[in-house]
Amino acid sequence: MDPTMDQPLSRMLLESYRSVEEETVAALADRGELGLSPSQAAALLLVDRSGTRLTELAARAQITKQAMMQVVDDLETAGSVRRVPDPTDARAKVVRLTARGLRQRAEARKAISAVEARTRRRLGARRYDTLRETLVALLQPD
Repeated sequence: MDPTMDQPLSRMLLESYRSVEEETVAALADRGELGLSPSQAAALLLVDRSGTRLTELAARAQITKQAMMQVVDDLETAGSVRRVPDPTDARAKVVRLTARGLRQRAEARKAISAVEARTRRRLGARRYDTLRETLVALLQPD
């Protein structure tokens, strides 16, 4: 019997997550995005072309506003996004992608797709689809 099967489910999920994150880092590096973390790549995919408020980005990512602020701060420092006044509310700011951010988003989308495609090939289509359905079920409240 595989000793991995004796581990608690939470540990197996964590190790699986780490494995996918490592593959994503490698895929981003293969595309020339060495400094882009998986969480930054995911955040870039959430920004609308016209810009998105920080609170909306946090809601889409299902993380706290403070956590998203840190990701956006890092992306802004790297020159991937900029904060501009919200045209509908002068008190608010909108996060917009820079030209660099647009290129990074395209590369992030390709890298994440490549990791998912490799995972699908490794598991086979039926097991991959079952895994996704199972994870969705685990995320649903009782």
